[in-house]
Amino acid sequence: RLGDCLTKLNQSAQSQAVLQLQSLVEAFFIIHKECPWKRMQLTQREKCKVYLPDVADVTDSAQPLASPMSPVVAKTPEGIKFVAFAEAHRSVLNRILRQSKQPLESSPFAVLANYTKVLDFDVKHKHFRSQLSKLADPRRMHRGGDLAVHVRRSHIFEDSFRELFRRTKEDMRNKMYVVFAGEEGQDAGGLQREWFLIVAREIFNPNYALFKTTPGDRVTYMPNPSSYANPEHLSYFKFVGRFIAKAIFDDRQIECYFTRSFYKHILGKEVKYTDMAAEDYTFFKSIQSLLESDLNELDLDLTFCVEVEEFGVTVTRDLVENGRNTAVTEANKQQYVRLACVEKMTSAIRKQIEYFLDGFYEVIPKNLISIFNEQELELLISGMPSVDVDDLRRNTEYHKYTIESPHIQWFWRALRSFSEEQHAKFLQFVTGTSKVPLQGFAMLEGMNGPQKFQVHRDDRSLERLPCAHTCFNQLDLPPYENYEKLRHMLLLAIEECCEGFGLA
Repeated sequence: RLGDCLTKLNQSAQSQAVLQLQSLVEAFFIIHKECPWKRMQLTQREKCKVYLPDVADVTDSAQPLASPMSPVVAKTPEGIKFVAFAEAHRSVLNRILRQSKQPLESSPFAVLANYTKVLDFDVKHKHFRSQLSKLADPRRMHRGGDLAVHVRRSHIFEDSFRELFRRTKEDMRNKMYVVFAGEEGQDAGGLQREWFLIVAREIFNPNYALFKTTPGDRVTYMPNPSSYANPEHLSYFKFVGRFIAKAIFDDRQIECYFTRSFYKHILGKEVKYTDMAAEDYTFFKSIQSLLESDLNELDLDLTFCVEVEEFGVTVTRDLVENGRNTAVTEANKQQYVRLACVEKMTSAIRKQIEYFLDGFYEVIPKNLISIFNEQELELLISGMPSVDVDDLRRNTEYHKYTIESPHIQWFWRALRSFSEEQHAKFLQFVTGTSKVPLQGFAMLEGMNGPQKFQVHRDDRSLERLPCAHTCFNQLDLPPYENYEKLRHMLLLAIEECCEGFGLA
């Protein structure tokens, strides 16, 4: 059988051995291209809807909590067998797809576009970029059709909101360039990356009251249930949805880290009560203890209500009618857990989620983004979490220097000595962003597409600081007299010149 052959070849010492059966695997998938399943077609209203379950339907606390609609997949016995084959041999399939130059949707493996669970992240990302390119307006190839964003640095968030909010979804898919008021620099990519970086930070500015850090880790963000203190909060959430989708569309990584439940809302995946662990660990432990205990043996004074904090004031919200007077018992505790988690992760921020998704899906359709899981979505938005100096070194080009030059040896020695924060500042200095590309530095993006990091020798003066051209991922490095001076000057440059238009 084909499956047995693939299994044996996959276990062989020769990593490319499985490719010998590629033609047979392709034939198998062509035969099954009409694999009997289908996705439910959703209306635009349903795509942006946050569903709250009816209390009467709650029977199992481990049952996933409802979130924006997930695709409904109907499978026949033949379809189940096909899926089992794909999952059993996913390593082989991904190896074949990784080296294929054909887009997934037009290859013999096109059926996998409806079952992306078996695809590795890099293969999904390749397919995702291919699909996004089809959404782009042909006018984006001409400057007349580009999306121009004019902003003042002193009012960058408000100006960006005004510029993007009035645009159509077709405009949002066009090529974008940024103009900072009062600055002469023309945007060849560097200013756009800087704009994404600054606006992403402003999204979490507490003055706008849009997001708050989660009690669970104080690092990730969730929509602020009290955002209504900002009269324009719902319009701002739609803008933020558009902004983040635009960053993904343009393949720009931004500093935006959200809770797992919020990522699931974007993907249309069901939220589970276990997601509370990352959002509010203390509350999660309390409900976990509740589920594991026999309430008939405990004397608990617990009712169907939860306490939430709004601008420093604790208020009580009923989970059912007259909830604060309805006791939680062994018989109904699963219902309580479900409703309490829905309140904290969905109900309290339902409008904020709806408006965010409305803006997001205008730029990237739900069926495209939903091929990822929540961990992959975080990578898609924010890039890899750490800097691999060895990877950067392997993907660096030199001009008037060589890899053996003493100054280049000093440079890499200095970079290796930097802290993680200094690594991020260095990347921001030379590329306009503090995060690396999803597929490593080999895919570092420049003004004309992938552009490797470059180090150019600058002989103008040994007293000049290193300077950068972010549109080209280029560092101009003077040939300093010794290692100590090179390290000092490089640190001074990245610490003092990490933001603002300079030589970009």
